[in-house]
Amino acid sequence: MKLDSHPSGRHFLQIPGPSPVPDRILRAISLPTIDHRGPEFAALGLKVIAGLQQVFKTRHPVAIYPASGTGAWEAALVNTLSPLDKVLMFETGHFASLWKKMAERLGLAPEFIGLPGAEGWRHGVDAAAIEQRLRDDASHAIKAVCVVHNETSTGVTSDIAAVRRAIDAARHPALLMVDTISGLASADYRHDEWGVDVSIAGSQKGLMLPPGISFNALSTKALAASRSAKLPRSFWAWDEIVEMNKSGYWPYTPSTNLLYGLAESLDMLLEEGLPNVLARHQRWGEGVRTAVRAWGLEIQCADPALYSPVLTGVKTPDGVDADRVRQLIHERFDLSLGTGLGKVKGRMFRIGHLGDSNDLTLLATLAGCEMGLKLSGVSLAGSGVHAAMDFFAAHPQRSALRAASMQRRSERLDTYGTEDGNVKVES
Repeated sequence: MKLDSHPSGRHFLQIPGPSPVPDRILRAISLPTIDHRGPEFAALGLKVIAGLQQVFKTRHPVAIYPASGTGAWEAALVNTLSPLDKVLMFETGHFASLWKKMAERLGLAPEFIGLPGAEGWRHGVDAAAIEQRLRDDASHAIKAVCVVHNETSTGVTSDIAAVRRAIDAARHPALLMVDTISGLASADYRHDEWGVDVSIAGSQKGLMLPPGISFNALSTKALAASRSAKLPRSFWAWDEIVEMNKSGYWPYTPSTNLLYGLAESLDMLLEEGLPNVLARHQRWGEGVRTAVRAWGLEIQCADPALYSPVLTGVKTPDGVDADRVRQLIHERFDLSLGTGLGKVKGRMFRIGHLGDSNDLTLLATLAGCEMGLKLSGVSLAGSGVHAAMDFFAAHPQRSALRAASMQRRSERLDTYGTEDGNVKVES
């Protein structure tokens, strides 16, 4: 019988999600499943909702679904809109395009604006263009503005606060819906302060969980809109979820073990402190971009002010198929990188710098990329690995953060005997 062969060592999962899952979260997910109508579950439900409110930075309800981020997209639309409603959407990349396709399939009338061609996928949302379009909509036919916060297909972020200012400046009542599926818990996000009506997120990015749960953070205005919306919904309906969540329960069977993992993820993030989490991702992103510049390659995001702290898109030279480079890297070094999608397929690859990573993880990733590029015949200007090493050496992780991390590690060792939870045996 032929057995599947597995390379020695850990696989390097450096796509921009699903991100590497910390062992601490995997252990939490492995706990015995409990009664989702029992008192222990209610405590878990209330804990994860309260923790998510801190991460979204909202005082309002957060609906949790046993679904991917695509489900949370649909929930945002069907809970607030009616058939043939006009929706203004901005094209920043592949996922903005997919959200627009969903709106069409649901019977809405999306209007897609943005720069034409692949060049538009190098920039963020143009708030001025949104403001002008809303000013032209004197009858207020547009019912919602939908934008992507961190475009996973390109590595470009968008200024959500500027979009809210644009809507307000136009004195338009449209709802603001934001996809922060790959942004939440890795890039700065402020649901209440930025006046977002529905925020959409998923478990498999900055929250460091496997795929399988997604979220809608809601505003009072969004909840009011849901009471008159006419698109059909049952599973996605907010009313029953929000009501039952008040006591820690759901109107259907929730994904109990993933919620264990979510509780552990929230503990990790809040122990570290969200400002430290965001600073860590910014530092990792700049280290990776330092390597790309040293290689002499172009970064997909054209505006340095909009560089994503979650991933970096790397453009390959003309005539070099980025997917073949990725395939070679995967086969030779057991390293997974993100593919180019849609308009940039075969023209770039994506390096994720999120989840259960550290400096050495990223240096190894960059080494795999550098070797793969050379083996693919790409002439590099210099060593990105050496440049990243110099960057990380010159920009150490915040000492307070490192001290807190070491203290938590010491506490776990004192409690469990070893860091992996096995009991320590004295010789």
